[in-house]
Amino acid sequence: MEDKNRGLMWHGMFLFLLGLISGFAEQKFINPRMGLAAHLEGVMLGTFLVALGAVWSYVKLPARIKTIAYWAALYGAYVNWATTALAAALGTFALSPITGAGHHGQPWQESLITALFMSVGIATLAFTVMVLWGLRRGAAVERDNARQNKTASSVAGGR
Repeated sequence: MEDKNRGLMWHGMFLFLLGLISGFAEQKFINPRMGLAAHLEGVMLGTFLVALGAVWSYVKLPARIKTIAYWAALYGAYVNWATTALAAALGTFALSPITGAGHHGQPWQESLITALFMSVGIATLAFTVMVLWGLRRGAAVERDNARQNKTASSVAGGR
């Protein structure tokens, strides 16, 4: 198993644990409904990272793009959970009109939560597109052909 596979699974289980712990604390937040959302984000995104780790070796992308996708997935998952928990603690409603109903934070708090949720949305969209691109059928064929050509040229060069 690749280190990246194991890393995604480890982070997934850790985020799952953070989600469980948030569930115990949800009634302590200024906005308990948003606290419940933080609990669910942690549990769902933790599960997602474990699943992503299970298929990571099938994602065929150039090394640099795959590294970007890896870190963007971790950023998106952790920051989504943390921002939701912070929004619950601050009692903001930014970008969450249903779970934030009846709550209003200070303007700077609303701006911070908005910026964080926007960055999560961008990171999540970006890594999703990268992973989908790397999982397409043609990506595996292209990567295998490139490896065969590299092996053939190194064998021919060694003669």
